[in-house]
Amino acid sequence: MAFLKTQERTKERFSLLLLDLEEYYFEHHTAYHVTTSSKKERKVRGSFKVCSRSVIFDPEDLAEPILKIPLRDCKKIEFVSRENNPFNEPRPSAISISCLQVIYIKEGNVIAPYRNERGAKKVTFQLEGWSKTEDVVQTLLQLHRASCLDKLGDQTAMIAANLQSRLARSSFDKNCFQSVAEKPHMECAVEMVMPLVSNPGHVCITDESLYFQPLNGYPEQVIPIKLHSVRRIYKRRHGLRPLGLEVFCTENDFCSDIYLKFYKTADRDEIYYYIATFLENHVTEHTAESYMLQWQRGHLSNYQYLLHLNNLADRSCNDLSQYPVFPWVVDDYTSVRLDLSNAATFRDLSKPVGALNKERLDQLLARYRGMPEPRFMYGSHYSSPGYVLFYLVRVAPEHMLCLQTGRYDHADRMFNNIGDTWKNCLEGATDFKELIPEFYGNDCGFLENKLRLGLGRKQNGSLVGDVVLPPWASDTRDFLQKHRTALESQYVSEHLHEWIDLVFGFRQRGSEALAAHNVFHPLTYEGGIDCDSIEDPDQRIAMLTQILEFGQTPTQLFTIPHPQRITPRFQNITRSPSSNSPVSDLSPASQSEDSSFEDLTEEIRRHPVGYNTTLKMFSKELKDFQRSMSFSNMALSSCLMLADGKTAVCSSWDNNVYFYSVPFGRRQDTLMGHDDAISQMCWFDDRLYTASWDSTVKVWQCAAEGSNHKRSQFQLLAELEHDAGVNTIGLNPAGTLLVSGCKDGAVTIWDTSSYGTLQQVHCHTGTIHHVAFSPDSRHVLSVGADSCMKVTDVQTGMVISTVKAVEEQRCFCWDGNSVLCGGRSGDLLLWDLLSNTVTQRIPAHSGAVTAMWMSELCSTVITGGEDRQIIFWKLQS
Repeated sequence: MAFLKTQERTKERFSLLLLDLEEYYFEHHTAYHVTTSSKKERKVRGSFKVCSRSVIFDPEDLAEPILKIPLRDCKKIEFVSRENNPFNEPRPSAISISCLQVIYIKEGNVIAPYRNERGAKKVTFQLEGWSKTEDVVQTLLQLHRASCLDKLGDQTAMIAANLQSRLARSSFDKNCFQSVAEKPHMECAVEMVMPLVSNPGHVCITDESLYFQPLNGYPEQVIPIKLHSVRRIYKRRHGLRPLGLEVFCTENDFCSDIYLKFYKTADRDEIYYYIATFLENHVTEHTAESYMLQWQRGHLSNYQYLLHLNNLADRSCNDLSQYPVFPWVVDDYTSVRLDLSNAATFRDLSKPVGALNKERLDQLLARYRGMPEPRFMYGSHYSSPGYVLFYLVRVAPEHMLCLQTGRYDHADRMFNNIGDTWKNCLEGATDFKELIPEFYGNDCGFLENKLRLGLGRKQNGSLVGDVVLPPWASDTRDFLQKHRTALESQYVSEHLHEWIDLVFGFRQRGSEALAAHNVFHPLTYEGGIDCDSIEDPDQRIAMLTQILEFGQTPTQLFTIPHPQRITPRFQNITRSPSSNSPVSDLSPASQSEDSSFEDLTEEIRRHPVGYNTTLKMFSKELKDFQRSMSFSNMALSSCLMLADGKTAVCSSWDNNVYFYSVPFGRRQDTLMGHDDAISQMCWFDDRLYTASWDSTVKVWQCAAEGSNHKRSQFQLLAELEHDAGVNTIGLNPAGTLLVSGCKDGAVTIWDTSSYGTLQQVHCHTGTIHHVAFSPDSRHVLSVGADSCMKVTDVQTGMVISTVKAVEEQRCFCWDGNSVLCGGRSGDLLLWDLLSNTVTQRIPAHSGAVTAMWMSELCSTVITGGEDRQIIFWKLQS
């Protein structure tokens, strides 16, 4: 498993996990455990380890158990002098420990719950280097005094002083450098952090490498990391303080190569910036926004994106109180077949686990309303050390034994059945846990009891063995494969942003969290409490312990709604009969798909002056020409139908805008708006936006008067200046943003509330033909005379994608991912922007495609071309 990577550095039977939580391993000595029975002396050789709260003896003979003696249970620790009686065999000096408890670990070299043997005992050890015996006894007596202090705060302070004294008396051994030419930059005291434990020592950074040297020489004398192999570094919160630094030598693995905790934030920052400076020319720095853009465009899978977000939000596999969190996505663990095409198969990702069961939520809300401040809805968190090890006990049994003082949980409370676990998360009064990355990885070991651990016997008499899988999984590998497929499914891709809002985003805190029923205990949130401000050391340690054991909410990464992932909507396109187009072998578009568009108009834009100057209307039902109306002696450039279905608005090269009444068949109003030809118009909430070759976009208030919808009053609200003629404009779906494309190749994004410029990007080398927002308003697509399609990020103004087409494209429709565009050849091209390839070419017009419209439901497309045809297209899913 991922966080077991650190264990691969040593094959010793001893582990730091044999220590108590928050305990340090200081030093070791080769020694003999001496026992006497029937006047016979027996010696077992091994390693005598001095720890901050205990003594551990690790025998070389694997058949012998490891002994652990808690110092708080010791009544007497004394130095036994060497015997030089000439009549007896000389006895070396020894350490005699009188205690009330001895803990036996790994008896028979089997990982199992510890055996505690209570009662008065006397245990004797002889150091092989017996000259050090008296010094070791003095150290033990000092640590014993610390362990016997009444207050936990005093104990911790005395042990910390002992540790700092040891670190101050030692330094990094520069003989461990891998090259004699290395130049050291700095060194300082640190702790290497691993799940549940930490190991003190010294870090040294040179112009080539980062080194960690443990104070106790465990698991090895020095751990080197070449700077050129580093791919990512993160600052971390550790124990709620900004002291952590995590270093990765891989791009996508969520287990780091080393996690260091510094004693001073300034030391952490200096090494961080030294490595960051080294990496500037080697590694691209990523932010939550840059990963979001990659994920939106399909360059990152859902799994990879969640890993990156966890990393950025201080989640680390080395810190079980901040372990990476992944969502439950499947709601069906009972069916024989997992149907990923059925939305009912999936969990509602817009709600936290605690809000998925309405009956339980009502009970929690009733308790919440009657609760004194600070109030919270859930008494337990969705991620904690206990939950992580609940899932991983089969591959991390020693971690579970460490967390639970040498015991496994009760057999019936173990992770026995995936379906039952999900059911309990839905129905349990205090169970709101999410999942961990392993459920979507490729290592199935955590689901199988390969170590043949004795995890207990359940009430029904059966032993705890492998995890019981849902009926739709044939084995553990099949389960992980299908579970990962579910995570990457279209449904989850379309809804994952809702879960991200809850865990990493704007619904994590405040009023949005309250509205989403996503309120946890205040202590779980970053900044919820300043432990350093608590003066009483006992209260401070108790508070910190409570927070770390309860679990912590990730760092908030987003403060506005997370955009939805871009998923393809253009699947299959079929042609239906069109005006002047004798096509009889193609399926007609359904007449009910857009009933509000009764009469259709031919849209003619930016054509030679000799083009038709009349508005022509066609019947969708009769598929035939109905009527025409001439407004001007110059060509019409743009046309749109208002939402009432009774008014058509046309712009002309004569600088005017004409309002046409469909029921009455006559012109209602004329707006003389510009000094040059009007190129295009947009309409939103009684506001008309007109773009012109006079280098302006004007915004008009056009309120209807009376029942005849006549608009005799036109109020100019704003005039948006440009450096060149404006060829095309577009509004986002909410009407809050406007984009304009000019003849000089510039794309400008405007705020329609303030009419201020948000971004201006010169992204094309020639005239821009068409611009449009993506459905989520995060991106703008533009096509121009340079035959390029450009995707621009609205927030940053960066061009994030460029596609060079084989021909000049004049117009398009897009769903944020796939683009249906029309060009000079008259064909329709279906582009996949993620792969920058044409996935389909559809014969359409005999001349250039000049206009395109798509219904809001993305079910119908209408195209017009220089061949003077209008063609209806049906989009089939």
